[in-house]
Amino acid sequence: MADYIDEKKSGHGSDVVVPVSDGLYADPEQVYEKHAVFDAKHVEEITGAEFDDPNLDPNAVGDYEDDSPYPEVRAAVANTDDPTIPVNTIRAWAIGLAWAILIPGLNQFFFFRYPSVTIGPLVAQLLSFPLGRLAAAVLPDISIFGASLNPGPFSIKEHVLITIMASVGAYSAYATDVVAVQRVYYNQRWNFSYQWLITMSTQLIGFSIGGIARRFLVSPPSMIWPANLVYCALFNTLHQQEYAGAGRRAGISREKFFAFACLASFLWYFFPGYIFSALSYFSWVCWIAPNNVVVNQLFGVQHGLGGSLLTFDWSQIAYIGSPLATPWWAEANVAGGFFFFFWFLTPLLYYTNTWESKYLPISSRTSYDHFGKTYNVTRILNPDSTLNMEEYKKYSPLFLSTVFAISYGLSFASITATIVHAFLYFRKQIWTQARRSLSEQPDIHARLMSKYKEVPEWWYGIIFVTMFTFAVISLEVWDTKFPIYALVVALIIAFVYSIPIGMIQAITNQQVGLNVITELIIGYWMPGKPLAMMLFKTFGYITMAQALTFASDMKLGHYMKIPPRPMFWAQVMATIIAGTVQLGVQSWMFSNIPGICEPDQPSGFICPSTQVFGTASIIWGVIGPKLQFSQGQVYYALSFFFLVGAIAPVIPWLLTKKFPNSFFKYINLPVILSGTGAIPPASAINYVPWAIVGFIFQYVIRRRHFAWWAKYNYVLSAALDSGVALSVILIFFCLQYPKNGTIGAETIQTWWGNTVYANTADAKGTPMYKLPAKGYFGPDSW
Repeated sequence: MADYIDEKKSGHGSDVVVPVSDGLYADPEQVYEKHAVFDAKHVEEITGAEFDDPNLDPNAVGDYEDDSPYPEVRAAVANTDDPTIPVNTIRAWAIGLAWAILIPGLNQFFFFRYPSVTIGPLVAQLLSFPLGRLAAAVLPDISIFGASLNPGPFSIKEHVLITIMASVGAYSAYATDVVAVQRVYYNQRWNFSYQWLITMSTQLIGFSIGGIARRFLVSPPSMIWPANLVYCALFNTLHQQEYAGAGRRAGISREKFFAFACLASFLWYFFPGYIFSALSYFSWVCWIAPNNVVVNQLFGVQHGLGGSLLTFDWSQIAYIGSPLATPWWAEANVAGGFFFFFWFLTPLLYYTNTWESKYLPISSRTSYDHFGKTYNVTRILNPDSTLNMEEYKKYSPLFLSTVFAISYGLSFASITATIVHAFLYFRKQIWTQARRSLSEQPDIHARLMSKYKEVPEWWYGIIFVTMFTFAVISLEVWDTKFPIYALVVALIIAFVYSIPIGMIQAITNQQVGLNVITELIIGYWMPGKPLAMMLFKTFGYITMAQALTFASDMKLGHYMKIPPRPMFWAQVMATIIAGTVQLGVQSWMFSNIPGICEPDQPSGFICPSTQVFGTASIIWGVIGPKLQFSQGQVYYALSFFFLVGAIAPVIPWLLTKKFPNSFFKYINLPVILSGTGAIPPASAINYVPWAIVGFIFQYVIRRRHFAWWAKYNYVLSAALDSGVALSVILIFFCLQYPKNGTIGAETIQTWWGNTVYANTADAKGTPMYKLPAKGYFGPDSW
């Protein structure tokens, strides 16, 4: 009998066995992967991707009518919906808003402390499950204003809504750093009204843009948003949702697998996180030759290039995102960019002493003067925080480590590459999606979501107009030296880049940042105005980042079948409450914690992020890019990266046109150029092990053991993240925060396993050369 595939029928609790050949049966996922082949035109029809989608394997499309054509989505997302499941309930709002107060407040409090801890969305997702079940068990079955206080068992949709409210404002709002820097660096203590207006406007303008862009970034099935699949798998695991997409592989259930993996991750992290921290900074080659500078530069993981390859700390591996969530082809692009720019180009430039680099560490996250010391920006400032050119010429030009300099160049290149790439690959897709409604999407999830009322465009319009008005008031009433036309330019930049960067992120799990380009533009445009620089950067960069955060949350709601209107209000209300709480906590801290943001603050509230943000405001806003990247300056050559970024995407595009089924279609220049954008503060230790783990799970296991991968991969990612998150909190509050970190100061903190990596040239950032006889390096005048 010839091979054939039956139409897959899906539903909770139903397992599908698909005939393959005479008397043989197999998991439907593996049948699809091996036998279902579609031509390019058919693939375009069933995915809505009017570009050569590297995430799509035509041999693994599956039953596109009843499920997603993407195996990753089928493995994590249920393809059914029950509109009667409670979602917009009083208990969901009560728990969600409680998290929207508690988590942002705690995170903001510890944001100013070093060492710190961050309570992420996974913690809320895990803890909300028992809280929701407890509420269902103890709340009375009464009605309040016509809404039932206890509508029955705690549902998966309530759980999703709670998690979104907990996560949307969990992390410190970018604008709070602007307020902190104004106070600490420029002695500008403007009242709470200014702080609230600037924070709300920067957070929610992005939301309105994300809502307007949802038809491009959320509705199309090709916009898979890989990171969300981990959350979906965990939701379905906790609520024991069974569906055909999970496969029929024998073995323990997803629930047990998650419990065992989470417990193992929780217990194991005590070793790299506290007991034996050298397992985290596993620079084993450097331990053999701790004083050999070249060995430490090549194999170190703190100020080196990461040739030691390994770490046994999941928080280091997943620092730039879980390698179990990002598609392998995208990980290969990131790894390729890292290997070329940081394992080939960086050593080439460093060891030829380009930019006087041998007098500095090969990799560092700080800036230096020509004495090899951290750049002292206070030496070049006037009393009003403007640049004193005479003192600047007496002191020193600014120098960067080679890795830091290359990261700036890559930021420049990624900006032009993103626009060119979007035009070449996505122009048809953008035009088509602009005219396509949700019900017309060729995807089961979009068709299921089309049953719910959409959020009208004018709701997002009202948010935009209101928040724009807030921004204008805050800029005009207070002396920000930031004109309204500059605000408009910043928002245009954010809007123009939101869709192309969002499409790249939705496909690759990698986001191109606008922070450097916004700093560059305003630095040239309005030199000597640090507050204007910070505001332009915040409105230009964070508006785009917030738009994509909201789009990602909307895609999570799309996958989990959350009605759009409750989702809208949950996101808006949680953002307003979280931002207000963060400002309140920050204001209280500055009023009640003595010596906050001082380097020797006894409780550790030294404000590390505020220091970095403040220094950047001076480097870009006071010194300005003209004295760093213009012709005749030290880093002028980096400006040519803009041209490189504009030209580079054309090459794989032309090759793909000529060889459509070759590996060239997997080459994504924006990802290659921006995938290493977390450097600094990330380093080689966050990229090399990440790529190795990604290769094992997303390539080897996915290809050779697809049924195991479909059932467990995303659950494993969620379990590892969850275990580490819980362990970090326990270690911090029980062992590090009490007694100002002095617990075990003379015992466990000082044993070999917690000190060996710190006694190396890698940890100390030892440069190749010592200072010349004249006492400094570089030019004699600048």
